[in-house]
Amino acid sequence: MSIKKLGIITSGGDCGGLNAAIFGAAKMALANNIKMVAIPNGYAGLYNLDKIEPVELDLKRVEKIRTNIAGSVAGHSRVKISKINDDDKYKKIKSHLKKHHIDGLVIAGGDDTGSVVLDLFEHEIQCVHVPKTMDLDLQPYSVGGDSTIYRIAQFLNDLHTTGKTHNRAIVMEVFGRYSGHTAFRGGIAADADCILIPEIGIDFDVVYENFKKVFTKRMDKSDLHKATYTIVVAEGIKDKDGNFFVDISSGTDSFGHQKLGGVGANISKTLQDYSREDADYWRSVFDRNGVFIEGINKLPEVRDLLPGHLVRCGHSTPYDVSFGKQCGGAAVTLLLNGITGVTVAGICEGEIRYMPIKDAIKQRYVNLKDVEFYEKLGVCFGRKQVSEYRPDLKQVKHIERYM
Repeated sequence: MSIKKLGIITSGGDCGGLNAAIFGAAKMALANNIKMVAIPNGYAGLYNLDKIEPVELDLKRVEKIRTNIAGSVAGHSRVKISKINDDDKYKKIKSHLKKHHIDGLVIAGGDDTGSVVLDLFEHEIQCVHVPKTMDLDLQPYSVGGDSTIYRIAQFLNDLHTTGKTHNRAIVMEVFGRYSGHTAFRGGIAADADCILIPEIGIDFDVVYENFKKVFTKRMDKSDLHKATYTIVVAEGIKDKDGNFFVDISSGTDSFGHQKLGGVGANISKTLQDYSREDADYWRSVFDRNGVFIEGINKLPEVRDLLPGHLVRCGHSTPYDVSFGKQCGGAAVTLLLNGITGVTVAGICEGEIRYMPIKDAIKQRYVNLKDVEFYEKLGVCFGRKQVSEYRPDLKQVKHIERYM
C-alpha cells in the first residue's frame, strides 16, 4: 500500500505525553514527505468525518504544539465504535477515510481504545496503537504514567505541611479501578505511610493499628508534639472479603466499567470511627503531649481529598515527552513499512519494538513481590505481612531499557 496521508486520533482519558505523541507522529510523517492530519475528538470525530474536517499538521501547525503540556490538542471522546447504533458504521468510517484520502491511522489510547483499534483493524482499517494510560495497566510502558506518578507525589509531599501543622491524617484518593500502579509508585515517591491498591484486599484493622503506632510514635518523639500520617488509596480498592469500599450503584461508563469514587471519604470516615471507639487511648496520647482539650481536641483529625483530574493535567514529565515522541514517530514508521494492527512497545537500542494489540491491552497488575519489598521498609498496604521478605537474587549482564 502506498501511503500519502495519515491521520492521528487520541482517545480515552487525557494525560501527560499525548501532545508529544502527536508531535512525534507528525514530524516523522513530514520527514518522510507524508501528510499527517489530526482527527478531532477521538472516535466520535472518526465516525463523524462527513461533518468535520481533519486538521493538517503541517510544519507551521506542528510547531505550535507544546509537547510539555498534558492533554491533547486533538481532543478526546469515550466512544466504543462497536456500540454505535448504526449497521453501516464501519462502511461509513472507511468511506470517510477514503474521501479525505487518509491511508492509515495512528491511534493513542489505553486498553479500551486499544480494543477499538483492534476492532477497526479487523474491519480492514489500517492502524497502529500508541499505548497511552496514566494507570500504567497495559503490558508495555504507556504514555502518561510517569507524569501522573509525579503529580501524585507532588501533591502528597505538599500536603505534609498541613498534616503536620494540624496533627492531621491525610487520605488522598487517586485513579486506579483494577490496578494500583500510580497509587503505589506515587505513594512510595512521597513517603506515604499507607498505600491501598486494588490488588490487595484491605484489612482495616491492620490499617488502623499501623496508623495508631506511627502517629503516636511521631507525636511522642516530636519536641513540638506534632504528627501526621498519610494514606494514598486507589479508587478501586476492596475489603478483605472482596467488597468495594464504596457504593457502586452509580452505574457504568460507555465501555461498561463500574463508575467508582468516594473511597477516600469512606476510608477517612472509617478511620475516624475506629478512633472514636478507641477514645481512651487517644485521650492518653493527646494528654501527655499537651494537645488534649475536652470536647475540642480529643481525637486525631482526618482529612480526605480527591485531586481527581489534577493528576492528569498541567505539565508532562520529560520522560513522557520523550517516550511520547518515540511512540508517535515509531507508529508512523511501522505504517510506512506495512506493519499494522499492532501496539508500539518502544524504541530500544535502535530497534522499534511492537507487539500484538491483544497482548498489549491485557491487564497488568502491581507485582506483590514489589509490595513485599516496601513492606520490609515499613510501608503499610492494609494487610498482615504474608511472609518474611525473601527476594530472588539474580546476576544479569544486560538490562534492556526503552529510554
